[in-house]
Amino acid sequence: MAAKRKSKGAYMISAVAEMYEIHPQTLRLYEREGLLKPSRTEGNTRLYTDEDLERLEFILNLARDLGVNIAGIAIILQMRERMEEMNRQMQSFVEYVRSEMLTRFQQAAPSGGAAIVPLRKMAVVKPAAAKATTAAKTVAAKKS
Repeated sequence: MAAKRKSKGAYMISAVAEMYEIHPQTLRLYEREGLLKPSRTEGNTRLYTDEDLERLEFILNLARDLGVNIAGIAIILQMRERMEEMNRQMQSFVEYVRSEMLTRFQQAAPSGGAAIVPLRKMAVVKPAAAKATTAAKTVAAKKS
């Protein structure tokens, strides 16, 4: 559905309506319902940015291809904005935890090379001794 657009800029309502093959009143309706928020010139002319056009494409996809009504589109857009905000908060939290862990690790490192997880010394059993022990157990089991 992506209409061909020029590089960055602002588009008047007539140009946007022509690009997306919709009536200008539809764009005005979307603005009235709060789905689109184009900027305005001093003469009160609506100007649609590339971000506005991306949002319009999403709206038109919901309306035309999926049959969602205006109320449904409003709810979907609100939920999408909430999800984006939650994603930003999660990214911020992950970055905070990462930096906090790095700081604490760096503070602990100079104190004698302490590991985050303590290591225990383990007894190493040589393979030949293990085979001899297993063979002895087998022989003892047969005698019983």
